[in-house]
Amino acid sequence: MGRNWYLLWGGSAISALGDGIFLAALPLLATTLTQDPKLIAGVSFFGTLPWLLVSLSAGAAADRYDGRRLLLTALWVQCALMALLATFHGAHIAFLYGMAFLIGTAETVPRAVGQPLIKATVENHLLERANGRLFASQAVALQFVGPPLGGLLFAIAVPTPFWVNALTFAIAAALVTRMRTERKEPTARPKAREGMRWLLRHKALRTITVVSATTNLCIAMTMATLVLFAQQRLGLTNAGFGAFLATLACGGVAGGLLAERLLARYRDTVAATVVLIPLMWLGIATVAHDLPTVAAFAVVSSFCTAVWGVATSSFRQRVVPTELLGRVSSAQTLITWGVQPVGALLGGFVADSFGLLAPWYVSVALRTAVGLLSLKSLRAHFRSPPRTAPSTAGGTRLP
Repeated sequence: MGRNWYLLWGGSAISALGDGIFLAALPLLATTLTQDPKLIAGVSFFGTLPWLLVSLSAGAAADRYDGRRLLLTALWVQCALMALLATFHGAHIAFLYGMAFLIGTAETVPRAVGQPLIKATVENHLLERANGRLFASQAVALQFVGPPLGGLLFAIAVPTPFWVNALTFAIAAALVTRMRTERKEPTARPKAREGMRWLLRHKALRTITVVSATTNLCIAMTMATLVLFAQQRLGLTNAGFGAFLATLACGGVAGGLLAERLLARYRDTVAATVVLIPLMWLGIATVAHDLPTVAAFAVVSSFCTAVWGVATSSFRQRVVPTELLGRVSSAQTLITWGVQPVGALLGGFVADSFGLLAPWYVSVALRTAVGLLSLKSLRAHFRSPPRTAPSTAGGTRLP
C-alpha cells in the first residue's frame, strides 16, 4: 500500500481515538451543567453546524492547496482547542457550545482533504481495501476503544479526556509530518459551487447522498439524547455509557474488514445494508431494555453502515475527477453531514415532548421510506462497476 498510506492511516486512526474519547466525554460534560434534553441536544447541534456552514469552503481549499499541509494545520488547531476546553471545562454551557462549534469547524478540513489524499496514495484497484481498513480502524478507535476510555477518564477527572484528546491530535500531526508527498503549489482559486453542480448532475452520487443524508439525520436525532437514553432506560453509569458506545463499533470493524470481499462477491450487498439498518433501529426501540440486547442490534447496524461507507467512498473516489474530488466530497458532506444539526435539534425536541424512544421511531419510519424509494436505483448502480471519470480541467463533464 505504500509508506505514505500507512502514515496517513496511522494518523487517521490515532486522531479517531481522540474523537472517540471526545464523543463520550462531551455529552457527559454537558450533563454536569444541565439535565435539560434540549440544552444537551444543543451541544450536538453546535458541534455539527460547521458541516452545514463551511464544508464547501473546506472542499475548495482542499482542491487549491497542499492537502498534507492543510491536514497538519487542522490537527494542530484541534490540539489547541482541546487543551483550551480542558482548561476551562467548568464554564457555562454557552462556552461548551462555542467550543463544540470551533472543534467541529476544524474537523471539516481533514474530512475534505482525506479523500484526495487517499486517492493520491493508493492505486485505483486497492481503494476498497484502503477504505475498508480505514473504516475498520476508525471503528475500533472512534467507537470501541475511544468511548469507554473517554468515560473512564471522565470518571477519574473531568478535564483528563480532553487533555488526552489533545495529545492524540499532536501524535497524529507528527505522523502526517513524516509523509513524503509531492508538494502542491496553490492553484487558481477554484469555485466551490462547481463541486455541488457536479454532484447534483450525477445520478448515482445524488441517490447515495440522499440516503446518506437521511441516515445521518436519523442518527443525529437518536444521538442527541443518547446519554439520557443510556442513563434512564439502561441504567448505565458514566463509564458504562462509554462501554455502551463501544458496542456500536463491533460490527463496524467486521464490516470494514469484510466489505471488499462482500462487495466483490454479492451484487446486492449495498441494497441489503439499506434495508437492514432501519430494522436494527426498530429492534433497539422496541425490544432492547438492556445492554446485551442493544449490542446485538447495534452490531448488525454498524456492520451495514461500514459496508455502505466503504462501497460509496470507493465509488466516489473512482468516478469523480481528481481536481474536483475535494469539492465534490465536501459538497456531499455539506448535505449528508449538514443535516446533523437539524437532526440534533429535532431529536431533542421530540424526546422532550414524546419521550426518549420517540426519536428512534421517527428515525425508523423516515429511513425506511427513503431507503425503499432509493433501492431500485442503488441496485442498478452497484451491480455494474463504475466508469472512471476523465479529467475535467476544461469543464465539468460527467462520465
